[in-house]
Amino acid sequence: MLASMGRFLGLLLLVAAVLASAVAAIWARHEARSLFAEIEALNGQRDELNIDWGRLQIERSTWATHGRVEKLARQQLDMRIPDPGGVEILKP
Repeated sequence: MLASMGRFLGLLLLVAAVLASAVAAIWARHEARSLFAEIEALNGQRDELNIDWGRLQIERSTWATHGRVEKLARQQLDMRIPDPGGVEILKP
């Protein structure tokens, strides 16, 4: 009687261990899929930010062209290129 009770408890423990292992495997797979989906979303966001950064660099270079700066200096600040006779070069 005691031996059959021990076998029953051993079998019950084995079934519980198998069920716990199955639940852990399912949880791990779910977690891996969730993390993969998050990584893919973050990669997409990174790609969009890289595209925006490229656009901003092009825009910055467009705004800082020599011709545009000179045009704004003439229009808004009323600046002009000095006459060659009015330029003095200082030597140390």
